[in-house]
Amino acid sequence: MFDLRYHVASLTAVFVALVIGILVGIGLSGRGFVNDAERRNLMSQIASLKAERDAANGLLDAAERGRRALQDFATGTYPVLVAGRLQGKRVAVLFVGPVDPTVSFAVARAVRDAGGRIVRTRAIGVPLEEQRVQDALAAQPALDGYAGPDSIDELARGLAREFAGGGKTPLWDALDGVIVEEQSGPSRTPADAVVVARPAAPQRGPTKQFLSSLYSGLARSGAPAVGVEESGVVPSAIPAFARGGLSTVDSVETAAGRLALVLVLDGAQPGSYGVEEDAGDGVLPPIETTPPRG
Repeated sequence: MFDLRYHVASLTAVFVALVIGILVGIGLSGRGFVNDAERRNLMSQIASLKAERDAANGLLDAAERGRRALQDFATGTYPVLVAGRLQGKRVAVLFVGPVDPTVSFAVARAVRDAGGRIVRTRAIGVPLEEQRVQDALAAQPALDGYAGPDSIDELARGLAREFAGGGKTPLWDALDGVIVEEQSGPSRTPADAVVVARPAAPQRGPTKQFLSSLYSGLARSGAPAVGVEESGVVPSAIPAFARGGLSTVDSVETAAGRLALVLVLDGAQPGSYGVEEDAGDGVLPPIETTPPRG
């Protein structure tokens, strides 16, 4: 829909430019600079662009009506469709950057409404302070192999395994106070699903590499793993999540976004869902009307 809006805006700009051109042309024609054939050609171009602009506006209006109808549908059916889908399931939430209250509330509400619970939340600071990370790991003989600059991918994957799997978490324990900015909930409890959000700005260099491996590690953890964000975030984290192999849900603060999140956490078809331009798989995954029971 955003591409369509851009197209309409472009057509409008060209339309205005041509109108100005024809008005100038009419003035010049009286002085012998623009002949009647050229003026008729300009008028024909204006008529053609006006028709195309009006058609694009119609499509945009239809798309907006469809979006509102889908949002109304999601709002009305959300309580019924999510009920029991995450019953008894434990969800771990990871923020890259400080905890975003809007996203945190939306995720917690979705999980709670579906019968699950947030078992832990962690927020890691970026960019990484590489020397502090290496010093903290080198101080633990058992973790020395993770300390070198060439081990950043393995470190990220190890943190992903511990975050999703629970149990003993020596890497997280060693880096508590080094990369962990906020935390709640125990580390040992295994998670049945993982949610990731990135309130922080896009990163560069080693931190970007670290995050890419962290996302891919979570995606391969064996538990459903979803990258989320609220509406209208620029620049969006969705492409980075998708490159790491995570499913994604945008507009998670809306009923449609929460519904999509619950469905994917419940094991629906992985993909990129939402209403923003990066949502390549539609607003929602296919919905099973009867949630699976364990």
